[in-house]
Amino acid sequence: MENFLQEKLTERQRENSLRELHQYQEGLADFFSNDYLSFAQSICHKQKIQQLLDAHPNYKNGATGSRLISGNTKFAEELEQKIADFHQAEAVLIFNSGYDANVGLLSSIAQRGDTIICDELIHASLIDGARLSLANRYTFAHNDLRALEEKLKQSKGNIFVVTESVFSMDGDCAPLLELSELTEKYKANLIVDEAHALGVFGKYGEGLTQHLNLQHKVFARIYTFGKALGCHGAAVVGSTLLRQYLINFARSFIYTTALPYHALACIAVGYEEITKTSERALLLENIRLFTRLTSRKENTVMPSASAIQSILVPGNEACKKLATQLQKSGFNVKAILSPTVAKGKERLRICLHAHNTKAEIYELTSQLNINHD
Repeated sequence: MENFLQEKLTERQRENSLRELHQYQEGLADFFSNDYLSFAQSICHKQKIQQLLDAHPNYKNGATGSRLISGNTKFAEELEQKIADFHQAEAVLIFNSGYDANVGLLSSIAQRGDTIICDELIHASLIDGARLSLANRYTFAHNDLRALEEKLKQSKGNIFVVTESVFSMDGDCAPLLELSELTEKYKANLIVDEAHALGVFGKYGEGLTQHLNLQHKVFARIYTFGKALGCHGAAVVGSTLLRQYLINFARSFIYTTALPYHALACIAVGYEEITKTSERALLLENIRLFTRLTSRKENTVMPSASAIQSILVPGNEACKKLATQLQKSGFNVKAILSPTVAKGKERLRICLHAHNTKAEIYELTSQLNINHD
């Protein structure tokens, strides 16, 4: 077995795609985290979270068990209802992470004889959830409605179409309006992962589905809290019936220790603060500035109106080299390599935030040799 492990790692080394852990470097400009609204570093948030902790001194440090045994609380259920109200849905079920939510939902909801059709660029957690189900599985070319319709014509049983509102690597948006019309035509159920849209799109950061007023045409939405909310956990948003089903059949919910009270307090503060527009206004200004400064590099900068801006640098070696140069120049920018993305589509994934200064954005684009005014 040791030989097999070493052989697989050596293969990654040869492809210059070996993953390693690196400690966070202090003092570099943050263009790599998912902390879009800067909530994770907010002193105000820390103070409000501490106030919630002080207000509930009887809650334990840990949840002590799954929510079906000893880990459920009144606070958790009240928080779920507040999140449901915010997202204009009947009910919410909180999971320990976005990965757990996606795997739990897709692996349990689709049965043998059903069909799951996924955009080819959806997140690995959605792919894994679909694989764990017994349903027939198809993918369709990214955001290609014609390709999707061809798969819908071949589908049987209960049909689930899975996409992301904002794609985590490219930063582009799904055509949700057209997807909702197409799924309605074929009586399919639309599932939308809103991880990278929460806090960014919508009047109050509700996400892209509500921004387009499509919340009642989507079977299930997944909101991940580790991005703009700056904390941890996730929620599946949908009907009361769906919530009850997941409590009974989603294994990643049933067989795991619940989130502790501290984590729930962080989520609660995040949702309380998300309605305030100051951080989102700063973020949107920075997105507009970056896209203006990079508009002349259409062949390398992938089109995006989100906080995720990707610059194509084909080849793992070339991409890693440029990322290293930027880090030495004071910018925390990460290279995204194959096999995480397709070969030839390696890129610098630049994340923009409310806390990025205009000077940092000008200097970063200059370092990238991008001409601007």
